Amino acid sequence: MADIKDGLQSGHDATDAKSLIGSQGKSIPVSKSMDSGIQSDESYKMDYSEIGICVIINNKNFHPATGMSFRSGTDADAAHIRDTFLTLGYKVKLNNDLTCKQMGDILQNVAKDDHSNRSSFVCVLLSHGEDGLIYGTDGPLELKMLTGLFRGDRCKSLVGKPKLFFIQACRGTDLDSGIETDSRPEENTCHKIPVEADFLYAYSTAPGYYSWRNSSDGSWFIQSLCLMLKTHAKTLELMQILTRVNRKVAEFSSCSNKPDFHAKKQIPCIVSMLTKELYFPR
Repeated sequence: MADIKDGLQSGHDATDAKSLIGSQGKSIPVSKSMDSGIQSDESYKMDYSEIGICVIINNKNFHPATGMSFRSGTDADAAHIRDTFLTLGYKVKLNNDLTCKQMGDILQNVAKDDHSNRSSFVCVLLSHGEDGLIYGTDGPLELKMLTGLFRGDRCKSLVGKPKLFFIQACRGTDLDSGIETDSRPEENTCHKIPVEADFLYAYSTAPGYYSWRNSSDGSWFIQSLCLMLKTHAKTLELMQILTRVNRKVAEFSSCSNKPDFHAKKQIPCIVSMLTKELYFPR
């Protein structure tokens, strides 16, 4: 089957400095680093009574005014993700064809939940997109409006716990033609941590690029993610698994009857603010 795209159709310590100039021209005091009190455990505690919730948002049909096409193959992605995270022990909540408001409302309600007895949180977004934007069925929404709901200062019961976002969507209109190669403890003991800590964003593609999806089998990224999680979740650390996902996606090439879109490549982009290693329960 032909491959299609998920996108638009058409520092250092300054210990000797006295101040820094902020973006608004304000003088910002600089101080030396202090011990935050964060314990030195190297891996996240994943043995709470529940591993966590996995929220899937699967957008397939879009209002004509958005200019977005029907996303064939996305139901295969949603089914694979649901099965994979159920196997890992997550409570999965699948939502289809949500508007921007509905997306925000659902995730806001989840962020307000008490996650005290949960080890982590997972969100999978399957939709059209642009860099920094994800599409509801009625138009685009800033991705940070959704992910920001789970910041440490807004979702206290997930502080110090991993919050994983997997995003299958385009991030622009660039195409990658490829290049030939020569060969083939306790959680609540720290005094203060950054509000953006313990997030991981696994994007299906690099900034500015299309993300490819097969009309019958689903997207390259979700296919590869589910395969690698099922194969390695009991033995490898998450970043090791995602490196294998990158390698698997890199092996794909697009097949299109349009020459400009034929034999194109893709590489996922992993942005990690995790502070520890993440091993799924064995």
